[in-house]
Amino acid sequence: MSPKSIGAVLALFWFSAASAVAAPKKPPKKEPKPEAPVEAPAPPPAPAPEPTITQFPKDGRKIIGILDVRIDGAPTEVGAQFQRDLEAQVDNKHYYLAPRVRMHDILANSTKWTEGCVVGDCLREARAQTGADVVLLASLNGSGTSFGWVITLVSTQMGTVIGQQSERCDVCTISEALNTATLATVQLLNSIPDELGSPKPGPSPTKPLEDKLDHVHHAHKVAGTALTITGLAVAVVGGAIYFANDHSRTGLGVAGVGGGLLLGGVFTLAF
Repeated sequence: MSPKSIGAVLALFWFSAASAVAAPKKPPKKEPKPEAPVEAPAPPPAPAPEPTITQFPKDGRKIIGILDVRIDGAPTEVGAQFQRDLEAQVDNKHYYLAPRVRMHDILANSTKWTEGCVVGDCLREARAQTGADVVLLASLNGSGTSFGWVITLVSTQMGTVIGQQSERCDVCTISEALNTATLATVQLLNSIPDELGSPKPGPSPTKPLEDKLDHVHHAHKVAGTALTITGLAVAVVGGAIYFANDHSRTGLGVAGVGGGLLLGGVFTLAF
């Protein structure tokens, strides 16, 4: 190889080495880190279930169960409004108002109670199932400007009516009638006795006959007393005439009549 060729090769080698030294090293390519999985948001907590009828308070308050609300001739919403107004005004310290829907929900499972049982012995089943001391029956009817209402309270222990109010207005609005009925219901609730008690014994079946006999016996006593006094007086008068007129027969007769009356009076009093 000629010196010229050798020089060219050395120059090329030197240029290549210099380029390799001068060129910056490329950093190694970094692989992307895997993204962390995104957790799905937790579902919101389920709303608490509405208390069932068996969760009525046992704190000494009387439980008033709305058993029946009948609306005739007015919007059905009137019944719901009546319950809302009553809940807002009832004395919650002494009474717990059980809504009609909840009352019927629990009573629907009973085999001893049926729709239409609003008075009498069948209400004992309503008491056993719901714990209600008193059931409330409400009825509102009318149209135009004439409305009437009846509010009735019935003891579930006795099955008898313990309070009732009713009213009818010929010129009023449904709101006025509803407000009056609500106030009357509150008054009825406030008049419930503390102890409803057991059914009071009714009059004896023979009471009318006993009263009649007592009346007859009293009349006999009055008549006997009158005869005795009259007979005694007549006998005294007859005796006086008898002795005053030298043993007059007239006096003797009068005394005899008086004696008869006296004996009759004594006999009447004795028997």
